[in-house]
Amino acid sequence: MKTPFPFSAIVGQSAMKQAMILTAVDPGIGGVLVFGDRGTGKSTAVRALAALLPPIRAVESCPVNSPRSADCPEWAELGSKKVVSRPTPVIDLPLGATEDRVVGALDIERALTRGEKAFEPGLLARANRGYLYIDEVNLLEDHIVDLLLDVAQSGENVVEREGLSIRHPARFVLVGSGNPEEGELRPQLLDRFGLSVEVRSPADVAERVEVIKRRDAFETDHAAFMAEYGAEDTKIREAILKARRRVAKIITPPDIIEDCAKLCIALGSDGLRGELTLLRAARALAAYQGKRKLTRAHLRDIAPSALSHRLRRDPLDEAGSGTRVMRVVEDVLG
Repeated sequence: MKTPFPFSAIVGQSAMKQAMILTAVDPGIGGVLVFGDRGTGKSTAVRALAALLPPIRAVESCPVNSPRSADCPEWAELGSKKVVSRPTPVIDLPLGATEDRVVGALDIERALTRGEKAFEPGLLARANRGYLYIDEVNLLEDHIVDLLLDVAQSGENVVEREGLSIRHPARFVLVGSGNPEEGELRPQLLDRFGLSVEVRSPADVAERVEVIKRRDAFETDHAAFMAEYGAEDTKIREAILKARRRVAKIITPPDIIEDCAKLCIALGSDGLRGELTLLRAARALAAYQGKRKLTRAHLRDIAPSALSHRLRRDPLDEAGSGTRVMRVVEDVLG
């Protein structure tokens, strides 16, 4: 089986790659929404990140990837309590997935053949401690969106149906991608994404040529291509691990927190999720860069990704949301 395209070999798209790295440093940021043209590397980047991430330690037979057997749900039948290393889970949620497939349901086969009432875990169980990826997220059915909102809020999947009463942890980084021309995303789900980036097809000839060359080399001489970029991917992985250890120790001056509040007030964002996400993402960025202290430079860098999807629509302002954010950032931060 061919390994995914290397993360470090993706040409351009720096905002998208930075957002994905930051969610790997601090999953509490809340996920990434990537909107843009078709064929701009959105799904490639997600799968590349999955291959890049450090493995997790989990009980071998636990359906929710618990790190210890004591943490596994009571309903889980543990064949092996051995703790093993496995790749960070990245689970695809197809647009046509049923509610039962997403949250889990009664195991019909066991009920019919053995007369036992047992739970068959769904995609949310498999995604625990990992990533849940939704391509064309703006086309997702409303009732599935409602389910995701509930789970994203609580970090727990609750199934009450067919005589079953099941609970299990479901903490994952939500990654969505889509083409805005095919439909808008519901505001409730949009707000659940910590970071949002827009990607466009490269307009520079040299950049487009480099994309073609790298993809062709990946297809025609896979081993050599992976060897060339494998070392760079290893560096990114090690930097993510160091940043995870460093992020809780980042010094946050009081005036930086005040800046976060001023930015969100000036932008008119609802609630406090904007400030909290901006602060967490800026800390993750500082940690990834090897810094000890949070500065305004970090806020400037991350503000478009953290706040652009939280703006109220202004029909009189034709500027893009990212441009509007940077305009306010310059006004507030100087």
